[in-house]
Amino acid sequence: MEYVNLGNTGLKVSRICLGMMSYGTPHWREWVLDEEQSHPFIHRAVDGGINFFDTANMYSLGVSEEVTGKLLRECLPRDEYVLATKVFFPLKQIPNGGGLSRKQIMFAVDESLTRLGTDYIDLYQIHRWDYETPIEETMEALHDVVKSGKVRYIGASSMWAWQFAKAQQIADNNGWTKFISMQNHYNLVYREEEREMIPLCIDQGVGVIPWSPLARGFLAGNRTRKNGGETQRAKIDTMAQNFYYKDADWDIIDALKAIGERLEKSPAQIALAWLMNKSGVHSPIVGATKMYQLDEAIDAVHIELSDDDISALEAPYQPKPVLGHS
Repeated sequence: MEYVNLGNTGLKVSRICLGMMSYGTPHWREWVLDEEQSHPFIHRAVDGGINFFDTANMYSLGVSEEVTGKLLRECLPRDEYVLATKVFFPLKQIPNGGGLSRKQIMFAVDESLTRLGTDYIDLYQIHRWDYETPIEETMEALHDVVKSGKVRYIGASSMWAWQFAKAQQIADNNGWTKFISMQNHYNLVYREEEREMIPLCIDQGVGVIPWSPLARGFLAGNRTRKNGGETQRAKIDTMAQNFYYKDADWDIIDALKAIGERLEKSPAQIALAWLMNKSGVHSPIVGATKMYQLDEAIDAVHIELSDDDISALEAPYQPKPVLGHS
């Protein structure tokens, strides 16, 4: 495994982050693994050198945090792993049940700490932009949870670049803690982040940790133009069908398969290698519900692509509407 500093901080993270949305309870999503099924994945990740784990309070309505905290405590001392979680989406449909108000952040961070079974969170991220709360209120509350010792660093997830720049400037103007990372939607078939957000992050020294690096499994190359996907998740994933499945996307799949065959690697590995080759990208967040998926992701860290390979993968791309901000 290789390790990099996340943005311009001293925090070192593995080049692959294990996304924990797949672990919790199938009562939330039928493809989610329960604690017993999740156990070997976390152990295999640790054995493979992964030290970076990302969850959210809303995954499995809190159960993902419980499983994440318990299994990591079995594997590693607390100082040897980087634990990330997120706040915004409601766990209960009540007033003040979600969002990024001071009330919600102060409540949610304590709830996450309890479920995770730890006294601090390494990276606490806002899951989306809250249009109903002044960003000044949010940034001051996040600064206060850092100064309280409950959180070490803060990060953000999908939003417009102007919103991210505004939040950073407000924090800077007030001497508050700034975001060190951006968890955005970025992969071979969705590259709109290259226009504004990623150049902003590179300029400002913000770490980029993309979600859905395999386009919700589309870039694994096991779906077809005619029949779509055969896996349980692919059959019910209307979001992927709305986001991807365009003609140009299938042309990218063809290029992935051709390069993968030549290098004796899977399409998923080539897609991850492409992403890790992109300027500014630190640690893609990968999900795995089958062990070979995790093994392939770990192996992809060491794949080298030529300039011709990268050109072949990027050439078919067609611009898309902005996706993933909500």
